[in-house]
Amino acid sequence: MKKTILMDKYPIFSLEVSKNETTFTTVDEIISHLKSLVDNHPVAKYIALFDHYEHTKSMEDGVINDEIKAAQNLIFCFGKQLPTTKILAVRPRSIGVCELKDSFVIDFLEVPNEQLHQVTETWAKSVANR
Repeated sequence: MKKTILMDKYPIFSLEVSKNETTFTTVDEIISHLKSLVDNHPVAKYIALFDHYEHTKSMEDGVINDEIKAAQNLIFCFGKQLPTTKILAVRPRSIGVCELKDSFVIDFLEVPNEQLHQVTETWAKSVANR
């Protein structure tokens, strides 16, 4: 798991899983796996699936990096409390899954709650299952 700062402000956690390190063969399979983890979590709530690749591809001026073969976001929420209006700015959560030629990349924004951040990391790492 690698942490980077995107655009000088967004803490992003990324995991690249070689296709020979996983039994998953498509982004759809990985998304389905991650959705089942969300569905079985006592607090998490599945919201939606967003096919970012198809959305961008459908735009007349859409640009997609040639290395990206598929890209989807699993959107969910850990929201158990609403302590302030500001918390809405970091919810819901999203896990992005991209397919490259020889690997899959799982990305997500740092979760403010450390315990739930660890849950999200564990979910991402579960894709490497060989």
